[in-house]
Amino acid sequence: MRFAAKRCGVQFSPPSIVLIYEHTETKKVRKRIIPVRNFSKYSDYSMAAERLKNNPRHRDYLEGVSQSQLEKLHIILRDHMQGFSLEHSLSSFCLDPDEDLNKLDDEDLARKKGQMDELFEKNRRRKDDPDFVYDFEVDFTKTTLEKCSWDDESDDGF
Repeated sequence: MRFAAKRCGVQFSPPSIVLIYEHTETKKVRKRIIPVRNFSKYSDYSMAAERLKNNPRHRDYLEGVSQSQLEKLHIILRDHMQGFSLEHSLSSFCLDPDEDLNKLDDEDLARKKGQMDELFEKNRRRKDDPDFVYDFEVDFTKTTLEKCSWDDESDDGF
């Protein structure tokens, strides 16, 4: 690998991927602006990211950039074309535990599930890990239970 990717970003006008990379032999840091062609607000971001990563002209530069990172950049570009703000696009990548996933469409749901899988794998403990404990027990403190009105009305026989 002759190039080491340092940073990745987007440029909205014209729609482009901006890559800051270091040439490994000369140690020079350079910026490459990769135009995103044939991409509209209705385009599939995963196909566009895959097409860009496999492009012979950009393949060597994007070798150190993950497919998911390119997909995120394409999602930001697509959201901008649809009129959404940058804050809205970035907030869609964060996992909100109070968010109702039943209300999402299939594409967003698949993206959220992928993020949850990545987070699970990152936090997962395996037998090979140095801090792995086989029979780990946690003592949860008991909270006082609230009385409900239907508890008072129940029969004492049960």
